[in-house]
Parts: sequence; structure tokens; C-alpha cells
Amino acid sequence: MTELLCRLFVKDRENIKSPAVRRAYGTLASIVGIIVNVVLAAGKLTVGLLFGAISLAGDGINNLSDAGSQIISLISFKMAAKPADRDHPFGHARIEYVASMIVSFFVMLVGWNLFRESIDKIFDAERVTDDSNIWLMVGVLAVSILSKLWLVLFNRRIAKKIDSAVMRATAADSLSDAGASTAVLIAMLIFKFTGIDIDGYMGAAVAVVIFIAGIKILNDTKNSILGEAPSDEVVEGIKAIVAEFPEALGIHDMVVHSYGPGRFVANLHVEVDGSRDIFESHDMIDLIEKRLNTELGIQSNIHMDPIVVDDEEVNNMRAFVLDRVKTVDERLAIHDFRFVRGKTHTNLLFDISAPFEVKLTDDEIKSAVQGKIAEEKPGHFVIANVDRC
Repeated sequence: MTELLCRLFVKDRENIKSPAVRRAYGTLASIVGIIVNVVLAAGKLTVGLLFGAISLAGDGINNLSDAGSQIISLISFKMAAKPADRDHPFGHARIEYVASMIVSFFVMLVGWNLFRESIDKIFDAERVTDDSNIWLMVGVLAVSILSKLWLVLFNRRIAKKIDSAVMRATAADSLSDAGASTAVLIAMLIFKFTGIDIDGYMGAAVAVVIFIAGIKILNDTKNSILGEAPSDEVVEGIKAIVAEFPEALGIHDMVVHSYGPGRFVANLHVEVDGSRDIFESHDMIDLIEKRLNTELGIQSNIHMDPIVVDDEEVNNMRAFVLDRVKTVDERLAIHDFRFVRGKTHTNLLFDISAPFEVKLTDDEIKSAVQGKIAEEKPGHFVIANVDRC
């Protein structure tokens, strides 16, 4: 069904880097979600209110909020597809993260309101569920569960295809909805066969599930807005392209910024032989930047770092320093190495790459490295910067 809908309503559906195609996928998913949720909400609210099933009516309200969330998603995809302008030189794709956060607030609000209603029913002994049409309620819930499970698969597939935070949030919400409807269904069956009315308790449980789902969506979106480390796939993709150029001797100081799903800007340093013709090295850098853009969709700014490769003394000293740095922590590395000889002492200048997982402070790292080197070369002073990566 998903493939059929995409084939019918998304033109050029394989060109997912195109903002227009992304918008088409997002529009399709949003409209499908709106239709399904409005139909489910109408059925649940009608049956739930007629027969006093608070958990069923609450589940219907949840579906209604989902329809509202899908409308927000629809608007966000249209805004995200707007081209870059003077005020937004990197485009508008990050609006999807804002929309996802709004969806999370909707979900948590629904969960809170349902929880309050459920608590009221628990303490109101006169509010008893009418079991005269229990099988009608069971039928409505069964249709809802199947519909929501299909929406989970539908949204996950589109989210994976276009790397959409909003679609991932919608899929997670649909999965929690399916679980909530299942819980309500169980409550209905227990009431039918035992006469025990746990509708209020089950409504409260459903509310907690919905609220937790909202918090999870909010947390995931918060990470995207604050800025996350690039995925291994993006990093390895950049390294693989650079590695295809033998004249590129190393990479360091790589920073990848995300400006929305599928929109990356990368800054990195590429080491080259300092004795090589500068124009040839510059041509290579141009080719790397072009391939990163055409193959990975990454706009890049590459700094060319010339290093000494044919001086035995420099190479030996670099190897010595790297070995002493790794005695401090095996995960440390160095780059931009050079040294300046003087009459009374020699300065060793370099940068230390330190993963965030290394718990030593920057000053502690530099002090430890200086101590290791001073043990064997007392006339050598360390002048180092620590780069966290």
C-alpha cells in the first residue's frame, strides 16, 4: 500500500535530495495521517461518549490531537521546502524540528488531560461503563489498532527514505497509540467477561503511555535542535571520498553542521605534502569539495594543511611525540606538528585531538604530555592546543 501511494502521488520519488520531492512525501504522509485519525476519532468519540467509556473517548481525543499534529507536519514540510534567502542562507529545513517539538507538546497535553479524566472516573462510583454494546466498542478498537500499526509502518518507511524527524516522531506516536488502544481493548474484554470496570484505571495507564511518548519525541527533537554529532554514515562517507585521493595525507578538525534533514555543511582540514605544487594541491581540494556535494549532498569548506613529509628529523620527532601522547590515553592523536629549534630549548608545537570520552581536562592532558616528553627530552617545551572531537 505504501509503495502504491508513493507511486501515485510522488513524482520523481527516487530523487529524495530534491526539496520538492521531500515536500511531496511529507504532504502525502500528513494527508493520509489526517484522514485516518479523523475517521478513528469520530468513531471512538461517538461510541465512547454514548456508552460512557472514558478510555475509549480519551483514545478518540488522542486521535484528534494526532490529526492536529499531522496538520502541523503538513505546514512544516511546505515551509521546509522554501529555498534559501538572505535571512536564512542555509534554507528552512530546520523548521521540521520545530514542528516535531510542537507535536510533542500536543501529545503530552492529551496525555495529561486523559489522566485527569481517568482519575475522576476512578473516584466517581456512579460513572460505570455501559456494556450493552461492548462488541461495537471492541470492533472500533480492533480497527483502530490495525490502522495505527499500518501508520507506524507507513511513517517509518517514509521517515527512513527522506530522513525526517517529523515522520519519525509521528511513527513513534502512532505506535504508542496502538499500544494505548490495545490496553483499552483489554479493559473492555475484562469488563464484558468479569463485570469488573477498570476503564478509569486503564484510561490512566493509557494517559501515562501517551505522556511518555510525548517526552521521548521532545527529547529526540531537543537533540536535533541543540546539535548532534554527525552519524557514522556521514563521517565515513566523507573519509571514504577523501581517501580516494592519494595526495590527501590525513584529515583532522572535521566539523559537520546539520541544517535540517539531508542538509549538511562540513569544515575539515586535509593534510598535503608541503613540498608539492600548491596549485595541484588546490585542484585536489576543489575536486574533493565537488564530490562531497554531488555524491553526499554536503557543502564543504576544506582547509589545505601543508605538512613536512621528507624530513627524517621531523618525522622521527613527530613519531616520538605521538607515542608519548598515547601513553597518556590511547585515544589521543596529534596533527599540525612542527618544532622550532633554539639555542637554549626547542619548542614542539602541535594540536592534540581528544575524544569527548576522555575525561581528563584540556590542561591535564597538556600537563601530562609535557611531563612525558620532559622525562626524555628536558630541553623541549610543549606548546599544544587540545581539540575535542
